[in-house]
This record gives sequence, C-alpha cells and structure tokens, in this order.
Amino acid sequence: MPAPSSLKLEPLTVDDLPALTDLWFAAFSDPELRRVFPNTPAVRQWLTDANYRDFTQKPFQKYVKVIDTESNDHHGRPRIAAYAKWDTSMPEDRGDRYPPWHEEMPKTLCDKFFQKEEENRKRVMGDKKHFYLDTVATHPDYQRRGAGSMLVKWGCELADVEGVAAYVDASKDGAPLYAKFGFVDFSNLGDEIASMART
Repeated sequence: MPAPSSLKLEPLTVDDLPALTDLWFAAFSDPELRRVFPNTPAVRQWLTDANYRDFTQKPFQKYVKVIDTESNDHHGRPRIAAYAKWDTSMPEDRGDRYPPWHEEMPKTLCDKFFQKEEENRKRVMGDKKHFYLDTVATHPDYQRRGAGSMLVKWGCELADVEGVAAYVDASKDGAPLYAKFGFVDFSNLGDEIASMART
C-alpha cells in the first residue's frame, strides 16, 4: 500500500522524545502491557528518560519517525504519526535494554515479560548477526495508513545493505505487517508474542 502523500519518514530529534512517550501510550493500550507499564506521570517520565538515554548515548539505537506534513501538534510542529527504534547491536553489546524499573512498575512482572522476549530472540536467532526492531508504535489515528510499513521497510533496507538478518517481537495482530516484509513467525505453540525473523 503506498503511503499517503502527507506522511513522510524523517530521523528523530531530541525534541521529539516527550511526544514519543505520548504516542507510545496511545498506541499500546493492551491491558497486559498496561500492567507492565502503568500509565502514570512517573512511568511516563521514566520512559522519556529511557529513550533519551538511548538516543543520546547509544548510537547503535536508530530512531526514525513518520510525520504528517498536513497536521501540527500543540507545539506547532508536524504531528508524529508513528516511530520506530531499530537496535543495530547484538544483545551482548547493547547492555541492559532498559534502566532499572521505576518503583511504580511491577519489578517481577517486568523482569518476567522482557526475559521471555530475550529468551525467544536467542532461541530463534542464536548468534546470527541481526538488527532488532525494538519498538514500532503507530498512533491510533494513523492505523492502516502505511506509517508502520514505512518504518519496517526503512530498517529492512538498512539490514539488507549491511547483509544482516532482522528480528521483531510482534503482537499477533501486528504479525501480518512484518510477514509482508519477509519475517517468518517462529513462535512456540501458545505464545502470546510472535517471535519473527527475517533472514
């Protein structure tokens, strides 16, 4: 599906980071994820700070956004319709995916949730060099308008240039988007998250 002409892919700037938090919470409203990331002012700030750390200190974390050139946010800047965070490092080089959990986040549940993702990634990819699509979030107002495809395509093309594979932990609803770009579902029976690889 061609992207609407008003949607444009751009690199992220540091000024965009607070808007990413708003977009993330708008995009991910699943009750299970809300248990892991409660929608409170403190957890929102924690997420903004986590993205700031990665954006400013980890050059292998590649942030890109899709803006709507025909709609502005409350700051008068083009509205961010969607964003992605592509991790071009391997897990052993990345370090911790997140800073320590905020006290308002359920530590045991957070550890279990993300440990499962790490285990599945290792099970599917082993030591094969790959890029990891850490996050792709599309605002509900822009669902099924091509913004997510633009972000996935950007990272897949980068992986192709580097000659490496790609991996994503996808929701079952989101899996068809990744399948369009050659990702194959390697989930175990009963898994709630689709472990998808593009080799």
